[in-house]
Amino acid sequence: MTEQARKPFLYVVVCAAGIAADVSKLITAAQERDWEVGVIATPVAMNGFFDTAAVEALTGRPIRSAWRTPADPRPFPPPDAVVVAPATFNTVNKWAAGIADTLALGTLCEAYGLGVPISVLPCVADALAAHPAYRDSLTRLRGMGVRFGEPYTGEAEQGGGRPEFEWERALDLLAGG
Repeated sequence: MTEQARKPFLYVVVCAAGIAADVSKLITAAQERDWEVGVIATPVAMNGFFDTAAVEALTGRPIRSAWRTPADPRPFPPPDAVVVAPATFNTVNKWAAGIADTLALGTLCEAYGLGVPISVLPCVADALAAHPAYRDSLTRLRGMGVRFGEPYTGEAEQGGGRPEFEWERALDLLAGG
């Protein structure tokens, strides 16, 4: 495939939140919109928050969670866009502070410097979202051009159900919607 014919490549950064179990919905939606997808997960997210084997089968690529050595080939092409979903309190705050202590955070810090479009679907409990550091982090990231979907707490609604996590919203945000 020539470089001009290459599908755009989307990095999906997955954080450790319960809703991450459904990340395949985002991957499938992205593929239906003609994206090629590679997943980068926080180390904690790799510990049972989603079905890693199913995600690798769906993308046809290994999930990245750890740094590669300089001698190792790059497993993904450079990103045309990045989605962070679900984005946790910890990841949002570290990213806004420029802390790159995991591959996921390093990728997010670098993507900004490369001018890559980034959309985020936060999954943060109301009690954590009330913290002033989190509000400051959102302000900083928005100022950097990061596009945010509506906050999602995962709290049960009256009647016991949970609201739907709007996976496709991350793709809409990238398209300017």
